[in-house]
Amino acid sequence: MGLSRLAALHGVATSYSPSADVTVSVPDETVVAVLAALGVDAGTPGAVRESLAAAESAARSRLLPPTVVVWSGEPLPDALTALPPGTTLDIGPEDPGSAPPPRMRIPADRPDPAVSVRGAAHGPADPVGAAGAGAPAVPAWWAEPPFGVHRLAVRAPGGRSATGGRSATGTLVVAPPRAPRPPARGHGFLVQLYSLLSARSWGMGDLGDLADLAAWSGRALGAGFVQVNPLHAAVPGRPTDPSPYRPSSRRFPDPVHLHLESIPEYGHVTDRGTLDDLRQDAATLSDTVLNKGALIDRDAVWELKRQALELVHRVPLTPGRRAAYCDFLAEQGQALEDHALWCALAEVHGSDWHGWPAGLRDPRSKETARARGELLDRVDFHCRLAWLTDGQLADAQRAALDAGMAVGIVHDLAVGVHPGGADAWAQQDAFAHGMSVGAPPDAFNARGQDWGLPPWRPDVLAASGYAPYRGLLRGLLAHAGALRIDHVMGLFRLWWVPEGRPPTEGTYVAHDAEAMLAVLVLEAHRAGTVVMGEDLGTVEPGVREALARRGVLGTSVLWFERDWAGTGRPLAPEEWREGCLATVTTHDLPSTAARLTGDHVMLRHRLGLLTHPLHQELTADAADTAEWLGYLARLGLLPEGEGDEEGAVRAVHRFLLRTPARLTGVWLPDALGDRRPQNLPGTWDQYPNWRLPVADAEGHPVTLEELAAAPRLHRLMEVFRPSGDRPEDHPEVRPHPRP
Repeated sequence: MGLSRLAALHGVATSYSPSADVTVSVPDETVVAVLAALGVDAGTPGAVRESLAAAESAARSRLLPPTVVVWSGEPLPDALTALPPGTTLDIGPEDPGSAPPPRMRIPADRPDPAVSVRGAAHGPADPVGAAGAGAPAVPAWWAEPPFGVHRLAVRAPGGRSATGGRSATGTLVVAPPRAPRPPARGHGFLVQLYSLLSARSWGMGDLGDLADLAAWSGRALGAGFVQVNPLHAAVPGRPTDPSPYRPSSRRFPDPVHLHLESIPEYGHVTDRGTLDDLRQDAATLSDTVLNKGALIDRDAVWELKRQALELVHRVPLTPGRRAAYCDFLAEQGQALEDHALWCALAEVHGSDWHGWPAGLRDPRSKETARARGELLDRVDFHCRLAWLTDGQLADAQRAALDAGMAVGIVHDLAVGVHPGGADAWAQQDAFAHGMSVGAPPDAFNARGQDWGLPPWRPDVLAASGYAPYRGLLRGLLAHAGALRIDHVMGLFRLWWVPEGRPPTEGTYVAHDAEAMLAVLVLEAHRAGTVVMGEDLGTVEPGVREALARRGVLGTSVLWFERDWAGTGRPLAPEEWREGCLATVTTHDLPSTAARLTGDHVMLRHRLGLLTHPLHQELTADAADTAEWLGYLARLGLLPEGEGDEEGAVRAVHRFLLRTPARLTGVWLPDALGDRRPQNLPGTWDQYPNWRLPVADAEGHPVTLEELAAAPRLHRLMEVFRPSGDRPEDHPEVRPHPRP
């Protein structure tokens, strides 16, 4: 009982429910290991008693939690309303160098309030606000500060100091009630950027190709967005892990995505012979991918680009460019310096910091400070690459908006980072050592999953006012029209797997979801950015509702949208949620052509991934597809009739437009009939995950230039012409209430 109570106080689950009628107990050994990763000793019964007594005593004496969230215009949280009568709140800017906001003091002896306030006035609070009619009014003593992150100090009557238990400090997050909303219904492409080569690419798609895709699809097809895979910095090495979802750093982008010819200094490189040779090698590399069946070789691409960038780095910056670079360095501060230093050290000692000399494993040690000076030129090189990549990310978003896109580039946030990478080194205190993020056993994977990504410690995040999380979001949102969050359920809880244990012996650890959401909504508001979450699979009750309440769009995939609580049949279009990105497939699922033909079942059979006999899998898959196609035909969305694969691809997209979904995504390979998935979960070297170029129905790679002229693509995109997207063209559609 004591261990369960101790675990609950630290957000560690001692049981979980994979389905409504099943509860699974977590092994005590797992709970003890997870608590240890949170700095709590539960190794013996005596340790449990001591840790529990300390935790309960701290909870009783605490005036404030480390971070307090206020949603603008909504009732105040208990953390503020439960403060003792006569308590004074002192609210100021987080940055001590900033000018303090106007202060006001509400006397403690006013008739209605229990608390007096000195703080920044944001304006009169709406007593109903986003909480809806009938919600409790905001107390008269509360003067809402501006949106942002503030320092909060409270002093209760009779308090002398923080050590006396009657004073406390913390972080106050004041957030708007909802994230920005897409300005209108729209459609766009979903693509893995590396897979989209153009005639000018150096062996894989780059940011120049992204800008061109956005400019073309926005102007020629009326697309409102382009969603890409995470462009986070990868862990260097040969071979580099090709997965964009296991990066070295989520905070900084990978310079492998640079379009070199767009760098102003490229044209001023004096060693033209070497540069021309590298460009020719890059053309040969692209040719092997496009015409000779080779896979995308990220390592080879980076080696060529790195050599070219070394030459570019020798070109002096013009005064204006130098000033812009210095501004960037100042804006990014310590985070960029740490990232660049890790990159420089990795060149010398390898890409896993755990194997470095002991003194260099600590980013704040004297040995690391000395190495920083010794590697100053290499640190500057990697800082410069981050600046150049940031500039091209901005160019891509600018090209999208100039083409008339309402949203623009949708960037993707991976769920975690590589344990040996830059973020895990620079932010060691924020990560739970000896733990990995994964997923519990479910109907699709009886063994669970271990993703090899160390989780953030919720307690450290809260104590820091979520500074690492805020910095991450601010960097990603700077040049994004929208942000997709992979496994968005991780804002609420994550499945932790102790090192050396199977995923079945993990447990859930909770985050402060209100704080995680408030920071997300605040940063999205500041950037004017839409937010969407990947909420597929098993989702804890109430999570989708909480996300929708804060304006975070979900993800709805056609094949999964059925009336699971009733008939089990395909969900009628008018019953889909409005607040989502609706799509037919994703990078982790079969292409639509492969699903329609059953090719995806045969692929999994060849790789030994089926859990049932082949004939059973084929029969079940064919029945599922036939039911959907029959439903589409009854709705009049399949005029091409049976047996027309391309017509069926158009039909499923016509269906998506019948739904009230705010955004509709087209998986770019679907527009060409590509049958291969970009990623096949459950495989490592059995399948070329994350290394395939976009191809046509015959498997021939297609360049961006060929794609733009492809008749099949244009026939599909006819479905999205404005005349087919007007409500009056589909009178059977009725507005669907928000979830």
